[in-house]
Amino acid sequence: MNNVELIELVSRTPDGDPSQLISLLQKVQEEAGFLSREAIDAIAGHLRLSPAAVYGVASFYNQFRFNAPGRLHLQVCRGTACHVKGSLDVLETLQRELKILPGQTTRDGAYSLETVACVGACSLAPVVVAGGEFHAGMDSEKTKNLLVNMEQVTGCNA
Repeated sequence: MNNVELIELVSRTPDGDPSQLISLLQKVQEEAGFLSREAIDAIAGHLRLSPAAVYGVASFYNQFRFNAPGRLHLQVCRGTACHVKGSLDVLETLQRELKILPGQTTRDGAYSLETVACVGACSLAPVVVAGGEFHAGMDSEKTKNLLVNMEQVTGCNA
């Protein structure tokens, strides 16, 4: 999202109405994929808030990202059912294979990784969501195979 598009999107919200902050953060992230420094500054100026206040609100919620997502975004469910069935092993496998931590993107921009509280698929635990597609009953070996399959389908190398 370039600066002109950003300004256009932000300007659709009433000036100086801080009650619109979260919905505006959501709209910008939906369009841009993440909240850049420029986006934080534009939102702050439009709503007459400090950039620190906007960042403070955005960083409180897990839904907001401050780095560009990878071409393939991986989400590891850490809800109770997934946790009990081994999602920590799945997460550690992804961290090891991709050499990133949750909230980060690989250097080549191929993968991004995040943990989520619950994806609502408890009967399929543990679950990894890759590019919006659910993968059930994951373990370390299935996770490695998922990465190999994703490389073949998307061209993203782990």
